[in-house]
This record gives sequence, structure tokens and C-alpha cells, in this order.
Amino acid sequence: MTASPSTLKKTPVRFLTQLIAVSLCSCVGAQESEETWYASGQAAVARNLELRAASSGTARNVILFVGDGMGVSTVTAARIMEGQLLGGTGEEHMLSFEQFPNLALSKTYNTNQQIADSAGTMTAMATGVKTKAGVISVNQQAIRGDCRSQSGNHLLTFLERAENRGLATGVVTTARITHATPAANYAHSMERNYEDDGDSSQVRNAGECPDIARQLVEFSGNNTASDGLEVAMGGGRRSFIPQSATDPEYGSSGARIDGRDLTADWVGSHANSAYVWNQEQFDAVDPETTDHLLGLFEPSHMQYDHDRPVDEAGEPSLSQMTAKAIDILSRNDKGFFLQVESGRIDHAHHATNPFRALLDTIELSRAVRTAMDKVDLSETLIIVTADHSHVFTIAGYATRGNPILGKSIGNDSRGEPRTEPGLAADDLPYTTLGYANGRGFHQLPDSNSADAINGQEINFSRRADLTDVDTTDPGFHSEVTVPMGSETHGGEDVAIYAIGPGSDLIRGVMEQNVIFHVMMEASQLEQR
Repeated sequence: MTASPSTLKKTPVRFLTQLIAVSLCSCVGAQESEETWYASGQAAVARNLELRAASSGTARNVILFVGDGMGVSTVTAARIMEGQLLGGTGEEHMLSFEQFPNLALSKTYNTNQQIADSAGTMTAMATGVKTKAGVISVNQQAIRGDCRSQSGNHLLTFLERAENRGLATGVVTTARITHATPAANYAHSMERNYEDDGDSSQVRNAGECPDIARQLVEFSGNNTASDGLEVAMGGGRRSFIPQSATDPEYGSSGARIDGRDLTADWVGSHANSAYVWNQEQFDAVDPETTDHLLGLFEPSHMQYDHDRPVDEAGEPSLSQMTAKAIDILSRNDKGFFLQVESGRIDHAHHATNPFRALLDTIELSRAVRTAMDKVDLSETLIIVTADHSHVFTIAGYATRGNPILGKSIGNDSRGEPRTEPGLAADDLPYTTLGYANGRGFHQLPDSNSADAINGQEINFSRRADLTDVDTTDPGFHSEVTVPMGSETHGGEDVAIYAIGPGSDLIRGVMEQNVIFHVMMEASQLEQR
């Protein structure tokens, strides 16, 4: 389906998501004509002109999507992978948010680190103030790991401000709900690892500040006049149940040493509330009658999207959680704020496993599309960005349509595809995707787990021979250049994609904390 410029001019914004969805499914042959390229360029400009009109007005709702570790190379590779899964060559494809009309680059450094961590970066987006690595929604005067230093150094978050103005709020993640990115919305902590009181050894003067899980359930005590979050879903069940309790799915013990069951406290603190921990219970939640929903689907992080189907108890996808959250939050007449994180992109990259990192990025794209289908874009600001990138590369002069997870096969002197992978200077084949550092295939050749990061001695004598290795296998760990115990974050800028009222404020190269101020201006939150 191709929409002419005249058609787009007449198309209401609420229907443009349908056009985007259709374009995502188109498969382009390897021999596009000159006319095709020219016409598609004209259509893109016409579409952006129509979408730009949606930048005016006030954002009644704000949705902030964060792909943890989703640098530009991750977006590119995921775009190609999804396009190839749909039967195309891949390069011509677009993820849902890549068609947003407004784009900028975000500078991700922390106040004390050139290459950032997620706690400091999400604090910047959540509060409008940059801070140190490892601390959550406190300023740089707080001393990491010292509870006593936290007093007087809290930074008010966008979510807290929204609660104070009577909006509905929610946080959804595939990581632990107490992990750095989701926690920065609702908690204040001088140590990101202080997720429950069982982590008290991580901090000094532990009795002088509450752990992160407790802050979620006791949110109304965070100097706000609110009834707390309406929706909180992700992993991290162990931080909410006592050590004396048994996990309902795996039989393991909880992590809390204070004896509290915070899931019961959540239900007891709110009318019309629910706590769920598996797919069946999640599906049974009626968003029309549920005012407060807590979903904790794993003791630690949720499954990678690829592994979800084999989860014993079943757990919802990021798209499903996003949809349920919006259904609950949108019942508030004043509007809502929702922060959605695809948290495990980061974890797969740390393990040099691009297969799972890219599939989780594709699922984030689906979640964004789900949100677009559920809201009125004329009154909803949607921002998609990353907290930081990874040292993840795309290289090797591969031919058009070469499997993105495969070995690099280039073109011959006539520009036609070769039949065998190219060889490096050591006469060994190499993949298109790789990492600048980490453990990689040489250290994890037989592992099928994206979490196979261990403390064994690293011994790199030469590159591994990948000739007979299926590099498209879900368990394949890409090669690395510098041997390290775990692959690291990258320090380059990440992209910000935006659509809806106020999205035209996303432009140029921006400090990461400016995202908060865009949300404030777009929503006119202080004027409500």
C-alpha cells in the first residue's frame, strides 16, 4: 500500500499509525527502481509534514520508552533483523518509532563518568538534573553507598510531579522493577543496588533510608500527596517477599529480612488493587475495575522475549504489559504518565549475545506500536530513547540482504554477491556483528544462555574459527576485540525519537536531562 501526498494531507493523525504499520510489512526486492526511491522520498516528506502538525497543543498524556543499552547500532541491526524476519532484505525496513517526525541525539555522560551507567542516566531523564553514576534520583552531593548523605539531596521526579497533580502513573519493565531505570521514577537512593533490605551490606547507615522495593509500596511517603503508582509491572519478586516465604514459581526464598510481604502491603494499601505473578493472573485483570496493579513475574529479571514461551508459569510480553497499563491509566480524566523500559537489551549485550538483544529491541518496537494504537496522538507525547549505548558494531562490507546475524559475505568486483564468507587477515571468517570488548564466542563457545557471564580466567590466544559455527543460533556469542569479563557500555550519543504535542522540542544534540524539561513543557504539568 502506498499513500500519495494528497492522501496523507487528508489523513487524520489517529490513522497514521495504520499507514506506518502497513509500511513496516512491505518487502522490497533487491532491484528497486530509480522511480521507487524518488517516490518513497517524496512520501516520507509528506508523511512528516502531516505528523509535524501533531506537535502543537498540550500533552495530556506522556509515555517515555527507554531501550536500556539501545544505541544506534542496535536500532539499525534490529531494523534489519525484523525486516528479514518479515521476508525482506532488511535494510529498507523501519522500526515503529523510526518513523516519528522528530529526532535528536542525547549526550549520556554522568557528572562523574565519561561512559555512563543506567542509574545516573535515568535520573537525568526523570528529574531534569544530571548526577553521578550509581545513584538514583538524588543529586551529586549524595555520597554513593551512604544513607546518611541522602537526606536533603532528593530530586523530585516527573512521575512524582504527575502524581501530585492528580495524574495516573505507571512503570513497566522487563528488568527487575527495582532496577535502576524503573526505580529512578519513584525512588530515591544513594545506591542503585539497595533494592531490598537484604542488600543492607551494600550501604552504610542502612537504617537511615528505605530500600527501593519499600519505596515503591510506600510511595505516598515520598513527600507527595498521592495514592501511589497505579501500575508497576516487571520482575524482581524476591525483593518484595520475606526470606521465610517461598517463591510461588521456583520454590526459592524471598530476599527481605524485615519479614514484610510487600505484595500484601500493596493490595492492603489500595482499594480495587491486584497483585499478579503469572500470565493467567495477568490476563484475568480487568482494567476497567482495577485501580492499582502490581505485577512481578520473576524473582529477578523477566525472561528475554525469545525465552518467554518456555517460562514455566508464563509471563506477559512488553507489548501486553504496555497495553494493560494504558488501559488502566487512561481511565484518569486528568491524563497519565507511563515509563516503559525494555531492560534486557542491555543484559544480552553485556553477554555479547546479539540475537536476544535484537529480538528484545524488536519487541520494544511492537510495544511502541501498541501504545500508538491505543492513544490519541494529538494529546499524547511519546518519546523513545536509550539511557546509553554498547560497544556493538556492524562492519565488514556485507552484501545487501546478508543475514544480519550471519558471517559477512561481500560482493565481487562486478558488485554481485559472493557465495562464501569473506576472510580476515588471519584467513578466518568473521560476522557482521561484533563487540569491541567482552567475553564473546572464544570464552563461551558452547553456551546457549545470554546470561553466561562468569569469573573464569580469560585466555585469548587467537580468534576462533567460525567456519562450521552457526552464528545465527540464539546461543551464539559474538566475537570481541578486547577480552573482558563482561562487555561494557558505549559512550557515544544515543537517539531520541518523539511524536505528539511538544515533540518538536526534540531536536539537535541535547543533554540527556533536557528530556525531562521537554516533558514538563509539553504537558504543562505545573500549570494544571
